[in-house]
Amino acid sequence: MTLHGRIHSISISAKKGTKKHNVPTAELRAQFGIVGDAHAGSDRQVSLLPLESFDLVRTKLPDIAPGDFAENLTITGLDLHKVTIGTRFIVGDSIELVVTRIGKQCHHGCYIRTVVGDCIMPREGLFADVVTGGRISVGDPVTVVEG
Repeated sequence: MTLHGRIHSISISAKKGTKKHNVPTAELRAQFGIVGDAHAGSDRQVSLLPLESFDLVRTKLPDIAPGDFAENLTITGLDLHKVTIGTRFIVGDSIELVVTRIGKQCHHGCYIRTVVGDCIMPREGLFADVVTGGRISVGDPVTVVEG
């Protein structure tokens, strides 16, 4: 399977459990995650979410934006629903990520779940380890190379 998409946004935060803010570029470090993000070094080094998933909650939260689900990479044009654990991505020219987990438990008192009645991260959020690091930018290609 070879699929192609793009990075729509890159989001980081210094503290876990908070909305992330968008940045134009970021450094991914092998076996660590995104430099400057609270989840770097954890078992959830990098999180990914399809931009198209935001449409599911926009009717009740029209101002929902990338980073509000605490995802690091919002990807567009790539059907992440078909991805399984072990799937590998190439981001940009050479950065390699491998999916280690699908979904996560919502934070207690999750604002999105409270307002919408549902949260997409437990079903649609992907978590990956950084195999090969480097610098990424908004607009970089994302290619599924194995899965």
